[in-house]
Amino acid sequence: MKALIERLPKVELHLHIEGTLEPSLMLELAERNQIQLPYQNLKEVQAAYQFTDLQSFLDLYYLGAGVLVTEDDFYTLMLSYLRRAAAENIVHCEVMFDPQTHLLRGIGFEIFMPGFVKAIAEAERLFGVTTYLILCFLRDMSEDSALEALRLAQPFQRHIKAIGLDSAEIGHPPSKFKNAFAQGAQSGYRCVAHAGEEGGPEMIKEALEQLKVERIDHGVQCIQDDELRRDLARRKIPLTVCPLSNVKLRVFPDMESHPLLMLLKEGLNVTVNSDDPAYFGGYLTENFLAAYEALSFDEQQLRQLLDNAIRSSFLPPDHKERLVDQVW
Repeated sequence: MKALIERLPKVELHLHIEGTLEPSLMLELAERNQIQLPYQNLKEVQAAYQFTDLQSFLDLYYLGAGVLVTEDDFYTLMLSYLRRAAAENIVHCEVMFDPQTHLLRGIGFEIFMPGFVKAIAEAERLFGVTTYLILCFLRDMSEDSALEALRLAQPFQRHIKAIGLDSAEIGHPPSKFKNAFAQGAQSGYRCVAHAGEEGGPEMIKEALEQLKVERIDHGVQCIQDDELRRDLARRKIPLTVCPLSNVKLRVFPDMESHPLLMLLKEGLNVTVNSDDPAYFGGYLTENFLAAYEALSFDEQQLRQLLDNAIRSSFLPPDHKERLVDQVW
């Protein structure tokens, strides 16, 4: 199964580019940009990559993002991920980024977007990997801040496929961003949102009803609501599930407890993704392997997971069909 997982073409739908910042690159960029970190060496940084919950992860995540300063930093970060993606036979990525994290530090779209765009074009030319960008709003900030990010993104809109919603879920319901999502959809962006990771199934329902999203990122807390699961299965709403992330952040105590296979068997449109792989111990192939070792899905189920991801992407229909043919 390992060889098959590695060989088959894969699509990743839930990946935060800031979450691919490996400890070694964090230290390198901190030194380059003369930024003082509370760590003296690589071993200390690696030791910090241990979390008890979502917030403890976010604290380190935002600290790490602080080393990203120049256009070249963002280019390096994106190209490093896409080079690794190509090595794992990931053929298409839909990559999330958090502009407010950088805007707060005085780093504007005119700095990070050219770096991202240059790396994406280079990766497609060198590796054949296609990439779409998803602009995510930070849900622990105001809707006015989200609307401002949307406004500032206008000159770069042709490079951004979708808008999303991420960061701390508790206390920040999707309805808080109803106007921002309505405006984004009117501008032509596709819509996705994190819901049902640390928050309950009501977060998933609200994201679907209030934000009109096409995909739910995570969504695993649908296990608490039988009616919701039936509705998700009937509507084929994609769930971009991140197994290693869920275990690392204690959403589930271990991989054996993860509901990925149960949801697949119930007919839900689940996909496998890596979320913030530098922080959670594994990229996409490692997520598949960890899930396989714990849950023992079979070859048919593996191919279905890959098929689900392709069909749930924002790729054109003919491109999807070509990739689906390669899976089966």
